[in-house]
Amino acid sequence: MKKLIISLILILDTCFVFSQNKLVHEVYFNTDKYEVPITEENRLLLFISNLVDVDIETISIFGFCDDRGADTYNLNLSQQRADAIKTIFSNNEISESLITNVDGKGEVLLKIVNEKNIAKIRGLNRKVEIIVKPKPPKTKEGKLKEVEKKRDIPEIIKGELKIGDKIVFDNILFKTGYSTVTKDSKKTLENIAKSLMDRKDVYFTIQGHVCCTKFSRDAIDKKTKKRNLSVARAKYVYNYFAKKGVDKKRMKYVGMRRKFPLGGDPKFDRRVEILITYVK
Repeated sequence: MKKLIISLILILDTCFVFSQNKLVHEVYFNTDKYEVPITEENRLLLFISNLVDVDIETISIFGFCDDRGADTYNLNLSQQRADAIKTIFSNNEISESLITNVDGKGEVLLKIVNEKNIAKIRGLNRKVEIIVKPKPPKTKEGKLKEVEKKRDIPEIIKGELKIGDKIVFDNILFKTGYSTVTKDSKKTLENIAKSLMDRKDVYFTIQGHVCCTKFSRDAIDKKTKKRNLSVARAKYVYNYFAKKGVDKKRMKYVGMRRKFPLGGDPKFDRRVEILITYVK
């Protein structure tokens, strides 16, 4: 069975495909199982990490079985498979509010797939299909409004600051499930570091946040597999500032888990902010 799963991966080893302006990904299962095989989980995590630059409108998750087994059994198993995929999405900073369908569809008939090898057909039918629908592209006016909302953090740092002020790095975005920032955010982070070098009278705490976890839990850092992603994000920024020359004595870092969601787009909860603790 493991050999069959591996062969299917080799045949279908694309992270995702575009289909009618949608992103589609499939996860394959062993016979009578709803636990996600480790190789399939790794492919799914890669797919999720590629969604960081996608403005998601909806996510649909559909579970399927092969043609063996009673109808009731197949419906239940396909639903369990769909639920297992939803759990992985929820554990990796994908907001459940985006997941509009989690549905077990039961069996897929053999004749649907154009293939003579029955074992391979059934392997292809033991799956969950994930369909990600992006939002329509923003108009030029919409993009301008979004830019206007973002604050010029270096200018704020250069201005008047007092103890208790909090500066949200709303234009520093993190990769989903990781403590590293997106490519476009690197330059902005560098400019912030330069501003902090100029303001040697300011001491602060770097606070890391995550999105989409339940009950204020921290998210799992995909790199280390530890549930401390908010801490890892704060530490990443702390180390970056230190590398750029900001005195470590002026800085502390702490993970805030998901205690303070902003209430808007989930991607802005994958953030860091600084709390001013002392001004000379």
